[in-house]
Amino acid sequence: MDRHRHNDTLDTEDEEIGAAAATDPDDFLAMVPHFYRGEVSQASSAQDRLDRTTDWAITLIAALLSLVFSSADMPAYLLLVGLLLLSMFLFFEVRRYRFYDVWRARVRLLQENVFANAFDPAGAEHPRWREAVGEDLRRPTFKVSFFEALSRRVRRVYALLFAIVGVAWLSKVTLFTPEAQWTEAAELPGVPGIAVATGLALFYLAVVLIAAWPAERRAKGEIHGVETGDWKETSKR
Repeated sequence: MDRHRHNDTLDTEDEEIGAAAATDPDDFLAMVPHFYRGEVSQASSAQDRLDRTTDWAITLIAALLSLVFSSADMPAYLLLVGLLLLSMFLFFEVRRYRFYDVWRARVRLLQENVFANAFDPAGAEHPRWREAVGEDLRRPTFKVSFFEALSRRVRRVYALLFAIVGVAWLSKVTLFTPEAQWTEAAELPGVPGIAVATGLALFYLAVVLIAAWPAERRAKGEIHGVETGDWKETSKR
């Protein structure tokens, strides 16, 4: 019986220890820096994984271009394989970007409502920010949709990589195979060159549409879309 009461007391203390910190400003402010450092560390790790995927994609394209243009006998369809691999890396990166945005959003919420207000007590940006953080810690959710993340990664990184591969393919089937018609150089086994070119045109049209959507970012940003200007005034003496 005593042991059961002791366990009940511990359970009650476990439930109330966080609430006690929430009602005591000193305890809460002592806890915030530790939480903030943990969130920054998670965001940094997620960004490192994101950047590593981009590095792999760039390395792949560089190696593929070196291989395809190393000899006139190298077929142009190897560049189509490169497009397929790039698309695979893109979907990996979209997933990693969405996880990165979870940690980034929490870090920004703390910066906006705790640290910014400590430097300039102008009021919290989000009056119910503590409830928002608590709810997100209990039930984490993605802050950016799959299609918005896809659009952002295409627009910022992969549109250029896709364009490089497209220009390389076009050069390979025209300038670097003068002894054959471009339709012959572009064809795949059982697939005529015209059909391959049409498929590529549709692919790049889809890339342009994805990069252009959405016209306005729904997820909260912090730098993009803001006019540039001096960060601080400089006094002239």
